[in-house]
Amino acid sequence: MSLFRDDGVVLRTQKLGEADRIITLLTRGHGRVRAVARGVRRTKSKFGARLEPFSHVDVQFFARGSELVGRGLPLCTQSETIAPYGSGIVTDYTRYTAGTAMLETAERFTDHEGEPAVQQYLLLIGGLRTLSRGEHAPHLILDAFLLRSLAVNGYAPSFDNCARCGLDGPNRFFSVAAGGIVCGDCRVPGSVVPSGEAVALLGALLTGDWATADAAEPRHAREGSGLVSAYLHWHLERGLRSLKYVDTGNGSRAARGAPGLA
Repeated sequence: MSLFRDDGVVLRTQKLGEADRIITLLTRGHGRVRAVARGVRRTKSKFGARLEPFSHVDVQFFARGSELVGRGLPLCTQSETIAPYGSGIVTDYTRYTAGTAMLETAERFTDHEGEPAVQQYLLLIGGLRTLSRGEHAPHLILDAFLLRSLAVNGYAPSFDNCARCGLDGPNRFFSVAAGGIVCGDCRVPGSVVPSGEAVALLGALLTGDWATADAAEPRHAREGSGLVSAYLHWHLERGLRSLKYVDTGNGSRAARGAPGLA
């Protein structure tokens, strides 16, 4: 028998039986963990209220060595709230849809259970904290999170120097297959020519230059979101289900990507 404790963010929940749930968390020390929380769907359960999506919690798990508990999963035996980020997210549609896409992204980038993913965990904590406080526009926070998640997982896009030959920028063309901005000599079929303002915005979001990001015009933010969506779709090999519901301030984002990107 073994007990282990970790802090993590609840990514999603699934019903199990009449009163239980399967909780998926991204934890600091154990990466993505799925565990059974018994009795949490009962109306009198205070334990269950702490294990909702967006919650940052300290959880104790129980497992029996190599023997699997429940349906091959450990049990959540205790939970304490560290930060209830959901309270500042779920009551606002734009924050909620952006936050849901962030949770799905974190889960998709942590495919293997039990493998530490500390950088992704810290990114998620920072992103949810910023989102819950309303410090910036939700779609900008989401795009910053997506770009940085790509970067920490080895897919950092270039927004200045050529992604192929390293030619000093600024360069004109953008290709998801080539890794971002490319020069005229390295241009590949399917490349597009985004506006300089959209490219500058994405560079600012990647590096944390919020003064530049917050000053961006809505049309350039929408153009940048299309580039981010296409780039993420390429590297995940399929899009995020939740991304099409994200509100960009001018209707649904609709995971449309950028026209002409290949």
